[in-house]
Amino acid sequence: MPKFKFYNIFIVVLFLSCCKNGGGQKREYTNSLINETSPYLLQHAHNPVDWRIWSDDALEEAKNNNKLVIISIGYSSCHWCHVMERETFENEEIAKVMNKNFINIKIDREERPDIDHLYQVAVQLFRGSSGWPLNVVALPNGKPIYGGTYHTKEQWTKVLNELYKIYTEDPEKLEEYAENLASGIQEVNLIKPSNDFERLSKDSLIESIESWKLKWDKEMGGEDVIEKFINPVNLEFLLDYAILTNDEQSKSHLKLTLDKIALGGIYDHVGGGFFRYSTDDQWKVPHFEKMLYDNAQIIGLYSKAYKVFKEPIYKEIVMETFGFLEREMKYHGGGYYSSIDAESEGEEGKYYEWTEEELKSILKEDFQLFARYFNVNSRQALGNGKFILFKILNDSVFIKENSISKADIDSYRVKWKKLLLNKREQRIRPNMDDKVIISWNALLINGLLEGYEAFGSEVFLNRAKTIFDFINSKNISKNRLIHSYKKGGRNVEGFVEDYAFMTSAALKLYYSTLDVKYLNASLGYTQVLNEEFLDNASGMYKYNQDSELISMVIKTDDGAMPSPNSVIAHNLFELGHIQYDEESLKRSKVMLSTMVPMTKEYARNYSKWNSLWLKHAYPYYEVAVVGEKALNKINNFAKIYIPNVLLVGSTIESNLPLFNQRYVDKDTYIYVCQNRSCKLPVKTVEEALVQLENF
Repeated sequence: MPKFKFYNIFIVVLFLSCCKNGGGQKREYTNSLINETSPYLLQHAHNPVDWRIWSDDALEEAKNNNKLVIISIGYSSCHWCHVMERETFENEEIAKVMNKNFINIKIDREERPDIDHLYQVAVQLFRGSSGWPLNVVALPNGKPIYGGTYHTKEQWTKVLNELYKIYTEDPEKLEEYAENLASGIQEVNLIKPSNDFERLSKDSLIESIESWKLKWDKEMGGEDVIEKFINPVNLEFLLDYAILTNDEQSKSHLKLTLDKIALGGIYDHVGGGFFRYSTDDQWKVPHFEKMLYDNAQIIGLYSKAYKVFKEPIYKEIVMETFGFLEREMKYHGGGYYSSIDAESEGEEGKYYEWTEEELKSILKEDFQLFARYFNVNSRQALGNGKFILFKILNDSVFIKENSISKADIDSYRVKWKKLLLNKREQRIRPNMDDKVIISWNALLINGLLEGYEAFGSEVFLNRAKTIFDFINSKNISKNRLIHSYKKGGRNVEGFVEDYAFMTSAALKLYYSTLDVKYLNASLGYTQVLNEEFLDNASGMYKYNQDSELISMVIKTDDGAMPSPNSVIAHNLFELGHIQYDEESLKRSKVMLSTMVPMTKEYARNYSKWNSLWLKHAYPYYEVAVVGEKALNKINNFAKIYIPNVLLVGSTIESNLPLFNQRYVDKDTYIYVCQNRSCKLPVKTVEEALVQLENF
């Protein structure tokens, strides 16, 4: 983060603690959010607070009336967003203060990720961390003067009264402070491109990963932190890294992490799918919201890992997670909804937890074995006396310790899950956020296609095609992507992540089907990115096209999802190899080289960039399969995970450089190439693998 001077006023040092205090929902008030379709905004439509959506009119009113602006950002499945609403935003006295002295703007971060990212950066500069709910107070011009996350009503009242007092008595102080902070935000988004390609060395990359290793949890996997996120971007990179570098420590840590996640309560052992994160360091007690982008990426992660480790539990997780998405998150038109709430009936986790009495009643004579399998005992009870299902032992150890056959335990598990799922579905469900978000669905396309490669399931391939077709029928306006779809919803123009992730999804569909319409689609999305999102000064891509925000936003760090810029750099790299396009290859390389100082220092926050770095630090190959049986050979080849290979094919004559003049009627050949130099063509996957090993 950049260093710059802040005034030493209370708003910088206030530390906000968290506590729980439920409350009932009131229907005595209705504000303008009642006209929205976002489930999150509608949740606040009956607050006594006079909420508005983000708009020029709201900001203009703030300027005309010289009022500070409250910008409150969250999403529908956010537990602490609900808590703060009940405790604070439903409080009539607090609403009076907000309505009298402030213009109040409510934002669904899933609808406007650009605004969310901007103010997340601001709060990180304030406090060193951020999250949701995100609550910012800004000058009428939108420049922030205060930021925090969850507040109790007492904390929020104090913040508002103090800020209003300072703004009334000494506005110049806040204006100077806001200018200083706005400069800091702009500095975060100020990136100087680099052509220093010598920094893309093996040694530098390995050095950064060695530093990262010091922060690994050697016993439970993942990071050595109190709360654990799965972070598929990091784990996919470690898979690539372990294979290319033959690093057994990284490979062992990756497998340990995947195994512990599979056993833990962060995985829904009844219905499939993963919760947002674990509130402890054992992967045991989850935060119960379920996000599409997590589950989409995890399907791909475990599919790739299955190719390497051949663990049956990895395949089981992929199939059950897909089953969960089909059962609970699928929109009938073809896309998938964004998230499921952590709460039901005002209580987090109520839908997923079990009492011992319930389990005994449902499972009857099976209860004792079930209790040993899923650790239902007094030591593992939650504070409310209920249980979350998780495992300590993998099945092979459990079978041995309990003198039971694998066939029997498999049969029991199927029976138990069916009984418990049927019972659970009789409960009141958590709310669903039924927006279909382009970028998240694009991640699912990629995840499903990884599953198709690993397991050969045509259902995965067909679903991926259906999602792509849905997006291109429902999420297009004036030949441009629309960020999210909901019938009657606002058509917010697509952001950089939508075009970046859709380009990646289209390329993956091209590799899986050999249908050039998907390649052409990826080229079309890339053209829009270059024409409307490219920031020539930095060589990176800005978050939106014409920003009305106080600073241009350029997101480069990888987190719960890969950053759009790292994905674009990958896309340009692949397109450059497919088309022998030197301009795309150079642009990708400049982007990567620009990020090396950050990736070296904070490897865990830039894993998608590091995956691309691997492709420069180690040999990279193109494998072109040409002929009428190309798809069959590619499907066989794809079952083997090789991270430094671009696997493409054509069943017809093609002018693309990799295929040009290589088609032979009634025959199929495999060409193994590097830097446009190819080995003699071979006919079998086995022969091609030998060529790769001996290139």
